[in-house]
Amino acid sequence: MLHLRVIAPPDRSSAVVDLLAADPGVTHLVVLAGAARQPAGDYVTCDVVRESADGVLRKLQDLGVEAQGAIAADDVELTLSAAADKAAEDAPGHGDDAVVWDEIAAKTGEQTVLTGTFLALIVVATMIAGIGVLLDQPILIVGAMVVGPEFGPLAALCVALLRRQPHVIGRSVQALVVGFLVAMVATVLSTWALTAAGLVSRGMLLADRPLTDFIWRPDALSWVVGVLAGIAGMLSLTSKKSGSLVGVLISVTTVPAAANVAVAAAYGVWHEAAGSALQLVINLAAIVLAGLLTLVLQLSWWRRVERRSTRGVPRQRADRSVPVSASRRPPRDAG
Repeated sequence: MLHLRVIAPPDRSSAVVDLLAADPGVTHLVVLAGAARQPAGDYVTCDVVRESADGVLRKLQDLGVEAQGAIAADDVELTLSAAADKAAEDAPGHGDDAVVWDEIAAKTGEQTVLTGTFLALIVVATMIAGIGVLLDQPILIVGAMVVGPEFGPLAALCVALLRRQPHVIGRSVQALVVGFLVAMVATVLSTWALTAAGLVSRGMLLADRPLTDFIWRPDALSWVVGVLAGIAGMLSLTSKKSGSLVGVLISVTTVPAAANVAVAAAYGVWHEAAGSALQLVINLAAIVLAGLLTLVLQLSWWRRVERRSTRGVPRQRADRSVPVSASRRPPRDAG
């Protein structure tokens, strides 16, 4: 369930309240006439179940509320209310399957900015994976996968492609390209430094590495794993299943492949560097394609759910509606 806070411009307040009162997934509706000061307007709050949230947000934007007012939404962790239970029963679909597109766009949009933290995380993850490659240690490879922040821009790219947002696409691609290039250069330098210190050697890369040589030997299964990870990652993102997302990060060898490119390049083993680069490209392409197709299917599914719900008989909501005229009625004079 989401808690909505709306500042409704005075000329749109009646339409906003009527819209919210009529939706079966909305409850706990409160109207404070003239309470908002900047921007000026009526302060309207309500709770809306996730399966209705996207439609409610879209209708509020169609009214132009965000242009002269404001719309904010927060997750509600706990609600003890019979009215909330009834709203969940009345709303079409199921909350775990619901996609709130504005929430996903806002969440992934934050991941497209090329910040110092993003660069630090991807550099550290790639350096860890580089050491794991030389030591043939899957534990280090898994740790690097978890630390790597690259799924954020990948998810943002999928959402931006679906919503046709060229500026977000550009920022996502920039974050990925610059991030991986900086990480690989840093790993090359760290490999040379560790070699000079006598901690690693070229022979470690050329030795048999049965536990990690899959990183530079892409095959058909690399594409299959990338597609499955893209599906699972997007589902975990849209359904807020963070535990599943951790599993996705562990399953795809994007950062380890970049690390193997860097280590192999540092030692001049170009055939292995080329294989790792191909593995990286395959996984990135598979994740983006699978994530985009997952979003398309989710969008199509929810459109069908909404169409089915609108064909039904409209529910009477008189008992849950808030008359705007009453909310605007001035207080009775005490005298």
